[in-house]
Amino acid sequence: METYLVHPDKSQEKALKAFLKALAVPYEIRKEEPLPAHVLDGIRRGQEQLKKGLGKTSEEVFKKYDK
Repeated sequence: METYLVHPDKSQEKALKAFLKALAVPYEIRKEEPLPAHVLDGIRRGQEQLKKGLGKTSEEVFKKYDK
């Protein structure tokens, strides 16, 4: 069995449900959960550091630690 992730907009959702029902395909709907506050805080801190020029490219990191 394979799993397909689809992201229909509101206008597509009704048709998609009808299609799956007509083919007797079982499905489940999962609502996206917002990211936890500590994750959002980390993202914001990282973005601020990049704006201040404190970021490094992946090449710089690999060069330093790939020995």
